[in-house]
Amino acid sequence: MTVTPAPLDVGAGTVLRLEGISKRFGAVQALKNIELDVRAGEVLALVGDNGAGKSTLVKTIAGVYTADDGTMVFDGRPVRVGSPAEAQQLGIATVFQDLALCDNLDVVANLYLGRELEKAGALDEVEMERQSWELLRQLSAKIPSVRIPVAALSGGQRQTVAIARSLLGKPKVVMLDEPTAALGVAQTAEVLNLIERLRETGLGVILISHNMADVQAVADRIVVLRLGRNAAEFRVEEATTEELVAAITGASDNVVAARAERRSTGGTHD
Repeated sequence: MTVTPAPLDVGAGTVLRLEGISKRFGAVQALKNIELDVRAGEVLALVGDNGAGKSTLVKTIAGVYTADDGTMVFDGRPVRVGSPAEAQQLGIATVFQDLALCDNLDVVANLYLGRELEKAGALDEVEMERQSWELLRQLSAKIPSVRIPVAALSGGQRQTVAIARSLLGKPKVVMLDEPTAALGVAQTAEVLNLIERLRETGLGVILISHNMADVQAVADRIVVLRLGRNAAEFRVEEATTEELVAAITGASDNVVAARAERRSTGGTHD
């Protein structure tokens, strides 16, 4: 990880900025001149159809891939992240869709896996448990016990554990990859409440989701990717579902937009 000493003027509150980020895999141009700002205390939703480049962009920010071109600016300083460990050290945490939890271990063990606390040459179980409860309380998490196996938790609770684990390194940016996928209504609401708590703590949150209802419920801004490029950006209060679908598909005559137009003009309802 290379950090240059001179800070840049990237705007008040901007934690992470991507400038002209491009990534190619052989003949496939996965990302082309991506521009993105992530601000403290804000949820930025990243949306797009399958193949739009969302996963590639997330993995590039997380250090899984290295950008071929462009600049990443973190806390006002250009950086080059060469690995996930360097991204975490910098202050960028990622919760991927598979969560990477160990079902046979309890909540405490999952939170501190690979970074266990020790005292007098042995695991400091008491301190790890205390800090686990403190972190979960800060997130208003509904976990019945930190000593039950993760396998016994609901989907929403498992997502909470994965997010809580990402916060142990005190990051400034947290990326959530499809956090409500395959969750029921109650569990989805629990995760959305957790995302709002992350925003309240002053973190910059990148939310990747296909669910427009979830995006419009918690996001402050929405960036649309299409074919590896920036397609549109909206303030959430100004974006309609029809506009989002049109930006995602690259067409203004899609079914959703056509239905909305007929309704607005008093035409026949579907």
